[in-house]
Amino acid sequence: MRRVNINQPEFNLTQGQPGYSWRAAQLGPAIDAVRMGATLYELPPGEATYPYHYEYGCEEWLLLLSRSATLRDPDGDRALTAGDLVCFPEGPDGGHRVVNTGDLPARLVILSTKGRPAVAVFPDSDKVVLSSGGEGDDLIARKADSVGYWDGES
Repeated sequence: MRRVNINQPEFNLTQGQPGYSWRAAQLGPAIDAVRMGATLYELPPGEATYPYHYEYGCEEWLLLLSRSATLRDPDGDRALTAGDLVCFPEGPDGGHRVVNTGDLPARLVILSTKGRPAVAVFPDSDKVVLSSGGEGDDLIARKADSVGYWDGES
């Protein structure tokens, strides 16, 4: 059985987009997980994990390990403190965005069922992401760019 210590992670991902900068450790692959995913994020002050979104084909849990953060969900903003565990169900009721509102880096783990194919909806930017799980097969599009079912068919 493989194991990983979340207190001494091997950070293997980084995101440098202003407002969404973080470093992360993919925990699922480190323990040979197949059906569940887990990622440990270290979030600097003022940074968010991802823009506000919800998913289909994937349930997520958030466990705040250290410091504090602000969670935006369908009911608005709420403060989270170390030890808080939150579930984001599929669909609009699971909408979320996490921001480190403290003065020091915060650590959190996001666990997910990693279903594929999956769909993520970003209501603020009116985008949809389709994730097949295949290398380079993801699609990001604005809803305004959609076409009718029979468009292009003969």
